Amino acid sequence: MQLDIDISKTLKSAKRSFQLQVRFQTDSQRLVVLGPSGSGKSLLLKAIAGLIRPDQGHIHLDGTPLFDHAAKIDLPPQRRQVAYLFQDYALFPHLNVRQNIGFGLRRGLLNPRAALQHEAVDYWLDAFQLRPVAGQLPEELSGGQRQRTALARALIAQPRALLLDEPFSALDPQLRSHMRRELDELQRRLQVPMLLITHDMGVVAEVADEVAVMHYGRIVESGSVDDIFHNPQHAYTRRLLSSTVKLEQNRRAATRTENVTDRPVVMSARNMSKVYGAATSWLGGNKHAIKAVDDVSFDLHSGENLGIVGESGSGKTTLGRMLLRIVEPTSGQVLFHPGTQEQVDITALSKWQLRDFHRQVRLIFQDPFASLNPRMTVRDIVADPLVVGGQHNRKAMDDRVCELLELVGLDPAMRERYPHAFSGGQRQRIGIARALALDPKIIIADEATAALAVSIRAQILDLLLDIQKRLDLSFIFISHDISVVRYFCDRVAVMHRGKLVELGPAEQICTAPQEAYTRSLISAVPNPDPRNKRMLHRTRFTA
Repeated sequence: MQLDIDISKTLKSAKRSFQLQVRFQTDSQRLVVLGPSGSGKSLLLKAIAGLIRPDQGHIHLDGTPLFDHAAKIDLPPQRRQVAYLFQDYALFPHLNVRQNIGFGLRRGLLNPRAALQHEAVDYWLDAFQLRPVAGQLPEELSGGQRQRTALARALIAQPRALLLDEPFSALDPQLRSHMRRELDELQRRLQVPMLLITHDMGVVAEVADEVAVMHYGRIVESGSVDDIFHNPQHAYTRRLLSSTVKLEQNRRAATRTENVTDRPVVMSARNMSKVYGAATSWLGGNKHAIKAVDDVSFDLHSGENLGIVGESGSGKTTLGRMLLRIVEPTSGQVLFHPGTQEQVDITALSKWQLRDFHRQVRLIFQDPFASLNPRMTVRDIVADPLVVGGQHNRKAMDDRVCELLELVGLDPAMRERYPHAFSGGQRQRIGIARALALDPKIIIADEATAALAVSIRAQILDLLLDIQKRLDLSFIFISHDISVVRYFCDRVAVMHRGKLVELGPAEQICTAPQEAYTRSLISAVPNPDPRNKRMLHRTRFTA
């Protein structure tokens, strides 16, 4: 792929002006554009695909001008022969898999060559092993099946290049490794050059031939993947690699002064199970019942960080919601130890009695963009738990909001702004401040860093560790990012198909796991070093 880009694009809003200035050339078969959220990666891909129009410059692909401001050339998206795979796949919810793939041809069903269309769709259904689900809607598919459907729709028109926007970000390590293998096989078979964007350094090391690093709308460095990782020239690239190496270590083990399992237990889960579709039929059977969580037991100690990891659908999030009784357990107990009082069986409490429990156990949500009300100021967002908890003194609430914002590293003067004025990392800090408002004893973090770039991810984890040290908090940290769990947690629980298959110290789980499934899960995590690709040494797991 010979790609020559020299473009400029300015986005203006009431609050912010953003300028994209990109110039680079490459003939790589697989180019990865790397950078944090908001750096302009998606804008770059959309400009190549023709979804946005640059203000000036040119875009040439294999010598063909797709856009040239001086020559007044601006090919429409359907004539650029470039396929764009959106981050959220953008499948039509009312069309089944076959119809979604056929839409890539942009032809109606009454076209005289309809037979050829059906033949092409059948080919891609077989190529991506989607024929068994050809009649299903996107909501009925797994994450991997949705991604394969979107890929088939993109490739059915035989594009000259494939643009992929964060193709692995929503997938767990197992699915991510599987999709990397599928993309490798696809490229070998079709010889379609690919341009990917990501903020995951492990993915870059595993899949890239060349890398372009973006920061604040500009390409600050580009070169071979080996040069970028082992001989970075720009300060931002070095900082990004430093954050990645940092997350490969266990900071918790380095700073811990005592064995946390010797401290008192603050929460216990006993034989927790959740079954969906368990209603018995008129014949007395319930063979279609799904066990989302199956007989899980563990203890959380005072001041401990307990990680819960596993692939998508393993029951991690359901277990976290059951601990808060957002989801009602089918069986089992959650025992809370509030200190001086006797232990409390949370599963036996009424909805009204749960209010006091929810003061002491709080939740940090996964998506910092969707979890904050866009119509509320930061002050109102952080103060909301105080209002619900019965605090109505405006001066006291304002003082508490300022205290919490300082605690999470934000300027209290920002409290009258709205969420759209903040970056992803700042929004997650606001979510953390809201979770701390009622002085909880336990915080459950559900994929709290999944949507953040690696440098911001390290900052948020360091912030949580510093806050924990000051307030003596306990964390249950749900994640599919093994490096984050290794860096942050004391112990790790591994879940598979609703069962707890292994529980042990974080360093032991991440480096010397005992169970076959855990070994397979760890081996699927990409290694951020192109000279030592972990994908070449995968451990397969057969249930």
